[in-house]
Amino acid sequence: MSERSNEACWYVVHTYSGYENKVKETLEKSVENNEAMQKLIFDVRVPVEDVIEIRNGKRVKTQRKVYPGYVLVHMIETSESWYVVRNTRGVTGFVGPDSKPVALTEAEVDMMLNPTPSGVEYDIAIGDTVDILSGSMENQQGVVEDIDTVRGKIKVSVQMFGRATPAELDLAQVKKAD
Repeated sequence: MSERSNEACWYVVHTYSGYENKVKETLEKSVENNEAMQKLIFDVRVPVEDVIEIRNGKRVKTQRKVYPGYVLVHMIETSESWYVVRNTRGVTGFVGPDSKPVALTEAEVDMMLNPTPSGVEYDIAIGDTVDILSGSMENQQGVVEDIDTVRGKIKVSVQMFGRATPAELDLAQVKKAD
């Protein structure tokens, strides 16, 4: 591992699925207990998004990992920082060729840390009835089953021929029914 620039960059770390928060906590404790690492590792994040789920017939706001199995680390890449991150329990390696860290671009960091496209807030929730504005199901209504704000997609159930038919649409193709 060669010494790189002294500029801090964001890197993606691959973890065992379900270990993201544990890796974050362990890394933060390692940095907190090591003064040298405080000058090399600045932030550790597990990108999450707020989602509305239906539980027992009620809407519940929860958080879901946007990138399961991945953690973002803001650090200056040195052999020491690489070693600390790479040898954290639950980490399988950095994302990059041969597990060598590749810094994210500013656009990638912005997209990963701010998963809602262009910062738009949607007033549609799972279970809502929506009007379909365009496409092959234009002028029909559907019930929202899932919302993927990262991809800008929505899954709705539309009544056709006496039965529910699932459809995936762009968020721009629907509006909340009056």
